[in-house]
Amino acid sequence: MNMEPEARRRYQDIYPSEAVLRSQDVVRQKASALINLEFFEAEPAEMPKLRFSQHHILINLRDGQRGIVNWRDGERFEHTLNLNDVVITPSGLESGWQWPTTSRVIIITIDPDALERFAEREMGRLLSKRQLRDVPIQSDPDLTQAAKLLMTALETRSEGSEIMYESLARVFTVKLLEGYGENAAEGASFSRSFTAGHYKRVLDYLSERYGEPIAIADLATIAGLSEAHFSREFRKTLGDSPHQFLLRYRVEQAIKLMGNPARTLGEIAHACGFSDQAHLTRLFRRFTGATPRQYRARL
Repeated sequence: MNMEPEARRRYQDIYPSEAVLRSQDVVRQKASALINLEFFEAEPAEMPKLRFSQHHILINLRDGQRGIVNWRDGERFEHTLNLNDVVITPSGLESGWQWPTTSRVIIITIDPDALERFAEREMGRLLSKRQLRDVPIQSDPDLTQAAKLLMTALETRSEGSEIMYESLARVFTVKLLEGYGENAAEGASFSRSFTAGHYKRVLDYLSERYGEPIAIADLATIAGLSEAHFSREFRKTLGDSPHQFLLRYRVEQAIKLMGNPARTLGEIAHACGFSDQAHLTRLFRRFTGATPRQYRARL
């Protein structure tokens, strides 16, 4: 058994099997500073009852998995995990697992200090010492979809995935705090009117039309919200205005196209919705710190 003090013990240190996908293997440390994601298709096994320095969130992607046992602070729970079920374990709460069949889960771990900084600086919330509610099991399709979008961003393993991962990490964290955050004191509740479903519709629209002229009103229509409400909730959730997010998205697509040496920078600029190569260069430098030529030279 791992006897490392709980103040430093990480959930990853006792996994009984290797992850199929890990965010730390795909994106740089800056992009994964807020949350860490790992995807498992694990054979039957168990994890010992221990306390950890991180919050950990289990997102179940398999329907009707029976006989799952979870120990929480000395109490035994037996579950049938269904698709979209989540289990949230705050840091410091003793937890152990046993599963008799192959699992298919996303495990997200969050450092409490990082979560406190995000809640205070980005959402204007002061969290309680515990920060998150203890949730043995609950169906949450919206949080599940936000986690699946994060995993999809990692699965592409493409240049520039950090930009999309950072944005999606913000979406997931806001959703987590909306539903399960504990405030230090009473305060205004955070709006639930911009969901992961809204975000997915916007993202799907951008993925098909990012090379075309796009107005914020178009994105609001796709989300099914008024333009003013959409802009306000989008910024609150992602930290960027819809316009800034669109520019980031176009830069990310340009990065992907740079892997093809046959494409000129002028062609890439046009394909990604920039007015010309100079426009691409200016925004590319703003978001990456390098010009497109400098970036391409490194590939």
